[in-house]
Amino acid sequence: MNVMVKRRVHVAAAAIISADKRQVLIARRPSNVDHGGLWEFPGGKLAPYETGLEGLKRELHEELGVEIVRAQPLIRVHHEYSDKHILLDVWQVHEFAGEPFGREGQAVRWVPMEELVNYPFPAANLPILRAVMLPTEYLITGEEADEARFEALLTRALNEDNIRLVQLRAKHLAPEAYVARAQRALTLCREVGARLLLNGDPSLLDQVDADGIHLTSERLMQLERRPIAENKWLSASTHDPKQLAQAATLGCDFVSLSPLRTTPSHPEVAPIGWHDFQQWVERAGMPVFALGGMTRFDANHARAVGAQGIASIRDFWK
Repeated sequence: MNVMVKRRVHVAAAAIISADKRQVLIARRPSNVDHGGLWEFPGGKLAPYETGLEGLKRELHEELGVEIVRAQPLIRVHHEYSDKHILLDVWQVHEFAGEPFGREGQAVRWVPMEELVNYPFPAANLPILRAVMLPTEYLITGEEADEARFEALLTRALNEDNIRLVQLRAKHLAPEAYVARAQRALTLCREVGARLLLNGDPSLLDQVDADGIHLTSERLMQLERRPIAENKWLSASTHDPKQLAQAATLGCDFVSLSPLRTTPSHPEVAPIGWHDFQQWVERAGMPVFALGGMTRFDANHARAVGAQGIASIRDFWK
């Protein structure tokens, strides 16, 4: 029996962010290539001797006439086509020299982050869209009993720490009290343009028009299909490759993966460690936040091994 061996194609791509951090540069693929006419993040195939960043520097000079000054890993996406296996090695470019233009005649455009969903991209680019639109810091709220203290801590995190992604975790509250807290948290988040996800049953969105739902690992493994609309964000707690695979099956937009380190709240749970974390994230196919003993000092390390950024209660909720 003949088994077809797929071509493996390693592609470097760039999410080039504007100086005000509100726009990203995209380019239209020529009509005479695969997925012609669709939009993409600029880049191209690596030569055999190149690293991802080396190849990206060459491609951006050739395609756009710019030089990378500062860049960070964003996400690595493996995608299977019928005839090939694509690895998209995506970097977020924070600083560059030159004014980008289509040196090869291609259309290029600066697009506001929130409008990226209005542009048609190849399927392999969809996880990149999510990664570009997500921040690098993810706040999980603490179990506060006092409403005034809860509001003060959330206000501080949003305004002083510039947190823009919040998960409302309050397992001690009765359902009615949780909904009331969620409504107030949503108001505070809306004032600064932050997203709020509710940690609970997906039906909560019928009562509170938050930005999405966060699934516990238990609820994640019980579901057979995505429980909310595509225009809402769906995240989940994961702890191993099986749960990461289930999150991908359900179409989660991003996940947290924990515990990276031993934590005071769960000292009996063995930490994943950086090595296994990197291995698992490589095949996740979606943005992954590192959780468990994380602080801001870990953010660059986490991104270097493939994470979207860090998630934390203790470091942000104080």
